[in-house]
Amino acid sequence: MAEIWKLSAERISEKVRSKELSAVEVTQSALDRLADVNPRLIAVVQEFPEEALEEAGKLDARIRAGEDVGLLAGVPVTTKVNVDQKGKATTNGINLQADLIAEHDNPVVENLRKAGAIIIGRTNTPAFSLRWFTRNSLHGATKNPHNADLTPGGSSGGAASATAAGIGAIGHGTDIAGSVRYPAYACGLHGLRPTLGRIPAANLSALDRHIGAQLMAVSGPLARTVKDVELGFHAMAAQSAIDPWWCPVPLSLPQQEKKVALSLTPCGMKTTPEVKQALQNAAVRLQNAGWEVEEVECPDLTEPARLQAVLWLAEFRRGAAALVEKEGDPDAQFVYEQMAKRCPEPDLNSLLDSLQSRVAHMREWQLFLEKHPVLLCPVSGELPFPDQLDVESHESFDRVFDAQLLQIAPPFLGLPGMAVTTGIGEDNTPVGVQLIGARFREDTLLRAAYAIETDGPDLPVVTPA
Repeated sequence: MAEIWKLSAERISEKVRSKELSAVEVTQSALDRLADVNPRLIAVVQEFPEEALEEAGKLDARIRAGEDVGLLAGVPVTTKVNVDQKGKATTNGINLQADLIAEHDNPVVENLRKAGAIIIGRTNTPAFSLRWFTRNSLHGATKNPHNADLTPGGSSGGAASATAAGIGAIGHGTDIAGSVRYPAYACGLHGLRPTLGRIPAANLSALDRHIGAQLMAVSGPLARTVKDVELGFHAMAAQSAIDPWWCPVPLSLPQQEKKVALSLTPCGMKTTPEVKQALQNAAVRLQNAGWEVEEVECPDLTEPARLQAVLWLAEFRRGAAALVEKEGDPDAQFVYEQMAKRCPEPDLNSLLDSLQSRVAHMREWQLFLEKHPVLLCPVSGELPFPDQLDVESHESFDRVFDAQLLQIAPPFLGLPGMAVTTGIGEDNTPVGVQLIGARFREDTLLRAAYAIETDGPDLPVVTPA
């Protein structure tokens, strides 16, 4: 079959399981696609084709033996270089960790393997996974396959670029302030940031993170179809005792009412006409699918976003600030300086106050989402930014940061969010919307995402210029 790499994860798994295709055939097709387009993208920065083909061969042997090989049988996937993968460097985009070879798989990597996925490469991230853009001094700059003048997003920019270009059907990403959702938006994909406790994760190659990151950092899938996001989510969410935050909550819960709160300018943030149009278009698609959509003002996001930055930067100051200086990556240095200006160094009492305030904000949002199970809102206040905009000047950094309110606040609140692409606009610029739901209600977000996708245009794999 020609161009197997164009197939969805759902179709690949069906065909491999039925022996219509072998996992080796699928893997070789994905590796050929990687070799063809990755030099123009620098999306995958660690390759191991022989290992991938060997794993595919083992999977085919298990299928011939009649074994159940898992939800993602033979599906080519990528993992991000900031999570441990046994025998590979957990670089996090920095030279200081170029030789940090993991001795164990992060649970999310282990779960992908258990589900039958074939890992074909590891994807780029900005230095320290610090930005909504993807460039570093170790691996280079990742390009957006739709338009090289636009950011591919960050920090999972490599995962998004690769998946949009057909290098794997599902990309693994991480999200502490939009690092799954924003790259999905920028590269015309769907991307899910799940609730803390859904997908187990831990890097045993490093010390455990402090409380801010423990509460806000999660792993999640990016894919070209909503079904593939769901499959990736279910595979990644398998139990692991390594992560104490993992929760044995069923992935499907009793269905909620089909009610959506629409917010075009949440908390008064500026949104461009194109972003508003995408939201209104998604609202119509939801209404056509039987959802009740009401334009309402959502609870406060500005204070949660500020507190998120305080908690995250407190950890960064304590552990990574000296490493930023030692690494000498100019992008990371500039971004850290700008963040430090926005967030005065907290004392113990202000940190405790931040954690105390978190509960009140979570309560307010929980009550809001009882009435409106889904919030339809912007991913960003702007269309995908010109590449490297954030490091051009202090003013440009502020422009980017202010547009990303809906990326920053939900992690602090513990809420799941999903970027849903709605189409490709002028100059090959992707556009989309964000869905936010209550904790552990990824099932409701996926239902709404299906409605938006079903009533929208087909989104084929893109070949970079």
